[in-house]
Amino acid sequence: VQLQASGGGLVQAGGSLRLSCVFSGGSASSAAMGWFRQAPGKEREFVAGVSWTGSRKYYADSVKGRFTVSRDNAENTVYLQMNNLEPEDTAIYYCALYHGLYYGGDTIRETKTYNYWGQGTQVTVSS
Repeated sequence: VQLQASGGGLVQAGGSLRLSCVFSGGSASSAAMGWFRQAPGKEREFVAGVSWTGSRKYYADSVKGRFTVSRDNAENTVYLQMNNLEPEDTAIYYCALYHGLYYGGDTIRETKTYNYWGQGTQVTVSS
Protein backbone atom coordinates (compact mmCIF):
# COMPACT_ATOMS: atom_id res chain seq x y z
CA VAL A 1 0.00 0.00 0.00
CA GLN A 2 1.24 3.47 -0.87
CA LEU A 3 -0.07 6.79 0.31
CA GLN A 4 0.62 10.07 -1.46
CA ALA A 5 -0.29 13.29 0.31
CA SER A 6 -0.44 16.62 -1.47
CA GLY A 7 -1.99 20.07 -1.26
CA GLY A 8 0.20 21.73 1.32
CA GLY A 9 1.59 25.21 0.90
CA LEU A 10 2.01 28.67 2.37
CA VAL A 11 -1.13 30.54 3.38
CA GLN A 12 -1.96 33.56 5.49
CA ALA A 13 -3.82 33.22 8.76
CA GLY A 14 -7.53 32.89 8.11
CA GLY A 15 -6.95 31.23 4.78
CA SER A 16 -7.81 27.73 3.58
CA LEU A 17 -6.09 24.71 2.13
CA ARG A 18 -7.32 21.33 0.99
CA LEU A 19 -5.06 18.35 1.47
CA SER A 20 -5.48 15.15 -0.51
CA CYS A 21 -4.21 11.66 0.15
CA VAL A 22 -4.36 9.06 -2.59
CA PHE A 23 -3.82 5.45 -1.61
CA SER A 24 -2.91 2.66 -3.99
CA GLY A 25 -1.96 -0.97 -3.89
CA GLY A 26 -4.82 -2.02 -1.68
CA SER A 27 -8.55 -1.97 -1.24
CA ALA A 28 -10.54 0.83 0.33
CA SER A 29 -12.54 -1.84 2.08
CA SER A 30 -11.96 -1.69 5.83
CA ALA A 31 -9.37 1.04 5.31
CA ALA A 32 -9.93 3.80 7.81
CA MET A 33 -7.82 6.88 7.27
CA GLY A 34 -6.26 9.35 9.63
CA TRP A 35 -4.54 12.71 9.31
CA PHE A 36 -1.72 13.62 11.66
CA ARG A 37 0.63 16.55 11.87
CA GLN A 38 4.05 17.21 13.29
CA ALA A 39 5.44 20.63 14.07
CA PRO A 40 9.17 21.20 14.60
CA GLY A 41 10.26 19.94 17.97
CA LYS A 42 6.91 18.37 18.72
CA GLU A 43 5.48 14.90 18.61
CA ARG A 44 3.22 13.78 15.81
CA GLU A 45 -0.39 14.43 16.77
CA PHE A 46 -3.77 13.27 15.59
CA VAL A 47 -5.77 15.77 13.55
CA ALA A 48 -8.72 13.90 12.04
CA GLY A 49 -9.90 10.44 11.10
CA VAL A 50 -12.61 8.87 8.98
CA SER A 51 -14.00 5.34 8.89
CA TRP A 52 -13.84 3.41 5.65
CA THR A 53 -17.48 4.12 4.82
CA GLY A 54 -17.09 7.77 5.70
CA SER A 55 -19.95 7.56 8.16
CA ARG A 56 -17.82 8.23 11.25
CA LYS A 57 -15.46 11.16 11.55
CA TYR A 58 -13.23 12.24 14.39
CA TYR A 59 -11.35 15.45 15.09
CA ALA A 60 -8.83 16.83 17.50
CA ASP A 61 -10.32 19.52 19.70
CA SER A 62 -7.91 22.07 18.26
CA VAL A 63 -9.36 21.75 14.75
CA LYS A 64 -13.04 21.08 15.39
CA GLY A 65 -15.23 23.48 13.47
CA ARG A 66 -12.36 24.48 11.17
CA PHE A 67 -11.24 21.23 9.52
CA THR A 68 -13.37 18.69 7.67
CA VAL A 69 -12.27 15.19 6.70
CA SER A 70 -13.95 13.34 3.83
CA ARG A 71 -13.23 10.52 1.44
CA ASP A 72 -14.06 9.30 -2.05
CA ASN A 73 -13.57 5.54 -2.15
CA ALA A 74 -14.17 5.41 -5.88
CA GLU A 75 -11.06 7.56 -6.26
CA ASN A 76 -9.19 6.00 -3.29
CA THR A 77 -8.73 9.51 -1.96
CA VAL A 78 -9.15 11.15 1.43
CA TYR A 79 -9.36 14.90 1.87
CA LEU A 80 -8.74 17.34 4.67
CA GLN A 81 -10.37 20.70 4.14
CA MET A 82 -8.73 23.23 6.41
CA ASN A 83 -10.42 26.58 6.92
CA ASN A 84 -9.63 29.55 9.12
CA LEU A 85 -6.03 28.41 9.42
CA GLU A 86 -3.92 29.65 12.30
CA PRO A 87 -0.13 29.94 12.65
CA GLU A 88 -0.37 27.10 15.19
CA ASP A 89 -1.52 24.82 12.37
CA THR A 90 1.92 25.04 10.77
CA ALA A 91 3.32 21.52 10.50
CA ILE A 92 4.00 18.64 8.20
CA TYR A 93 0.73 16.82 7.62
CA TYR A 94 0.68 13.06 7.18
CA CYS A 95 -2.05 10.71 6.09
CA ALA A 96 -2.18 7.20 7.47
CA LEU A 97 -4.16 4.08 6.75
CA TYR A 98 -5.59 1.56 9.19
CA HIS A 99 -6.77 -1.87 8.09
CA GLY A 100 -9.02 -3.47 10.66
CA LEU A 101 -12.48 -4.41 11.72
CA TYR A 102 -13.09 -1.56 14.15
CA TYR A 103 -12.10 2.09 13.94
CA GLY A 104 -12.98 4.17 16.94
CA GLY A 105 -12.14 5.03 20.51
CA ASP A 106 -8.94 6.55 21.80
CA THR A 107 -6.73 4.25 19.72
CA ILE A 108 -7.42 6.17 16.52
CA ARG A 109 -5.39 9.05 17.99
CA GLU A 110 -2.28 6.90 18.37
CA THR A 111 0.28 6.66 15.59
CA LYS A 112 0.92 2.98 16.34
CA THR A 113 -2.65 2.13 15.33
CA TYR A 114 -1.99 2.82 11.66
CA ASN A 115 -0.42 0.35 9.26
CA TYR A 116 0.80 2.64 6.49
CA TRP A 117 1.95 6.25 6.25
CA GLY A 118 2.35 8.80 3.50
CA GLN A 119 5.37 11.02 3.08
CA GLY A 120 3.83 14.21 4.43
CA THR A 121 3.04 17.61 2.99
CA GLN A 122 4.15 20.92 4.51
CA VAL A 123 1.57 23.45 5.64
CA THR A 124 2.83 26.87 6.67
CA VAL A 125 0.49 29.53 8.01
CA SER A 126 1.86 33.05 8.30
CA SER A 127 0.50 35.58 10.77
